[in-house]
Amino acid sequence: MEWIKPKSPARCISCGNESPLISRALGVCLSCIRTRFPEVAAHIQAVHRKTRQEFNLPVSPPTSPQGIPCPICVNACTIGPGERGYCGIRENRQRKLKGGGPEGASVSWYFDSLPTNCVADWVCPGGTGCGFPKFALKDGPEYGYKNLAVFYQACTFNCLFCQNWHFREAASRANTRSAEELARAVDGRTSCICYFGGDPTAQARHSLAASRLALAQNEGRILRICWETNGSMSRALLRQMAQIALSSGGCIKFDLKAGSEEVALALCAVTKKRTWENFAYLAEMAKKRPQPPLLVASTLLVPGYVDEAEVAQIASFIASLDPEIPYSLLAFHPHFYMSDLPTTSRNHALASRTTALEAGLKRVKIGNIHLLSSAY
Repeated sequence: MEWIKPKSPARCISCGNESPLISRALGVCLSCIRTRFPEVAAHIQAVHRKTRQEFNLPVSPPTSPQGIPCPICVNACTIGPGERGYCGIRENRQRKLKGGGPEGASVSWYFDSLPTNCVADWVCPGGTGCGFPKFALKDGPEYGYKNLAVFYQACTFNCLFCQNWHFREAASRANTRSAEELARAVDGRTSCICYFGGDPTAQARHSLAASRLALAQNEGRILRICWETNGSMSRALLRQMAQIALSSGGCIKFDLKAGSEEVALALCAVTKKRTWENFAYLAEMAKKRPQPPLLVASTLLVPGYVDEAEVAQIASFIASLDPEIPYSLLAFHPHFYMSDLPTTSRNHALASRTTALEAGLKRVKIGNIHLLSSAY
């Protein structure tokens, strides 16, 4: 789909500058997010509250004095009677937290032929044969086999640029599905399962239960388990995910949204701190199995907001942990509340890749190249 340039550029509510690289919905330019964050923070928070109200989601993590603490993610909700957590899935019902567990999750799934358009396809067994014969069925791409793609219809972030935002509508209509149902979907041509969304974090217990069941039901053959996530889960849940991914030949793909805390809060409403702490923890675990890589990173190059300076911070952080960690820079397509921004330009992508390499990373790829444009 071709991006249609707006009739007039948006204006920043702080500095007054106009630019096609300013999101109308957010209303603040990148420079003011970085240099005037205390002045624009209230406005940014109001924007996020409004976008959540439109989908009947809690506008902020609940902190009810009579509530039950939810340990699932960084938002640390204390959910009162009849309330839902920030994710919209976890709920206090009769003084017990329900939702997203093995008994039932808001989830759907489908099959993708391998190799598939996965963030890690360029370094994973299904796309390259890496890890053959222990973790891959072929010494090359696994043509003829398939991935079970599992989409969780909830999220712990509120990204204004969400590429899969339709889950917010689907979640309200979806019937819950048990971990047993999901595990039974695996057939003899399924060589990997990938959990994504939305984000699997809020319903991680469901994915862990389904993974264990599927592995037990397919013992003695290759079945890799992978997660694609914002990385905001508790350390206890992450540890279990990592153990399953390590032993099965799968990977965990972290989407590192922004380099600076201010930009992360402006775009996603949630701190980056838990994600980066968890990434560092996984980087250490990944040393137990260099090939195929356990940990893969990605960043969506949102025009006007995730520039080379943001990429430099992210890439430097990754390189400080291990310069061999694969890093994908993904082209952006106008979506959700940032639908008025252009697609990522070729120059933006190439400059970002150069920046990541100069920061010390050795494996950097530009993804979604078909979306790249010549403008901006």
